[in-house]
Amino acid sequence: MAEKKGRVFSGARPTGRQHLGNYLGAIRNYVALQDEYECLYCVVDVHALTTVETTRNLKQNTYEMALDWLAAGLRPEESIIFVQSHVPEVMELHTYLSMVTPLGKLTDLPTFKEKVRMHPDNVNYGLLGYPILMAADILLYKANFVPVGIDQAPHIEFAREAVRSFNYRYNTDVLVEPQMKVTPVPKVIGIDGVQKMSKSLNNEIELAATPEETQKRVMQMVTDPQRMRRTDPGRPDICNVFTMHKTFSSQEEVEMVHRECQVAGIGCVDCKKMLARNINAHLDPFRQRRNEIDRNPQQVWDILAGGAERASRIARQTMAEVRQAIGLA
Repeated sequence: MAEKKGRVFSGARPTGRQHLGNYLGAIRNYVALQDEYECLYCVVDVHALTTVETTRNLKQNTYEMALDWLAAGLRPEESIIFVQSHVPEVMELHTYLSMVTPLGKLTDLPTFKEKVRMHPDNVNYGLLGYPILMAADILLYKANFVPVGIDQAPHIEFAREAVRSFNYRYNTDVLVEPQMKVTPVPKVIGIDGVQKMSKSLNNEIELAATPEETQKRVMQMVTDPQRMRRTDPGRPDICNVFTMHKTFSSQEEVEMVHRECQVAGIGCVDCKKMLARNINAHLDPFRQRRNEIDRNPQQVWDILAGGAERASRIARQTMAEVRQAIGLA
């Protein structure tokens, strides 16, 4: 086996069954990174507590996310796949990092301001300290790289600053500055044609949907608003359906759709039917693997437990070094 290029860490909040936005924006990249990097992929359930009103579905959402990751091609024999709360050392490191973090840095982060706008009645300390916990997730495992969308750049820079602050304060080099790896697909638009694909906006297409459900959602996709009739020429370059074609359709079909849309040679209905067919064909192997794994749910929990034990070995070593640097051991 070829030597790995470094360690990758990425975490995602447990939102349950994943959608095309999750797949194109993160999961597909997770799978590819395994070939060249030592990877840790974490379901960050503690992060979810900052905004959820109830934890009733938290365990099931964790299971569904892990199931989708495995069905998509994450390899637990190579990568460490685990749940954040199952490695409690992250909370200890979060506390130590909070001691070297100025309050102003937290309140100035654009993501904090956005969360306050979205959850004005639930601005809790956890929400404010979210970036510290995110930094602790990364730094606990001494990750060299973090695959994220460009919108998460401020959080990665925050983690890098936390490393510098901690190492300077305690005259050590125990924590490692992570580098950002920008994901190839920065943003996936939902079926509304405007907003980023999201369950909260009900504009998603789930990976595990049936072929019939997938076609129904694709047929709801917003196309070129200026194309009111079948005989109107379209503008494929601003149409989200055409954007999806570039991912799921053959080069010949992409070229045909681009050409024929502009001269009204193909209508939106036929264009969408073709896209739905190609999405279903692409996801068919994933759905088969998912159904097979889902027949034995305990297998998923065993994988997560095994991943937590492997992650804990790294975490315990890091925390021993952190305590020694601070003078607590």
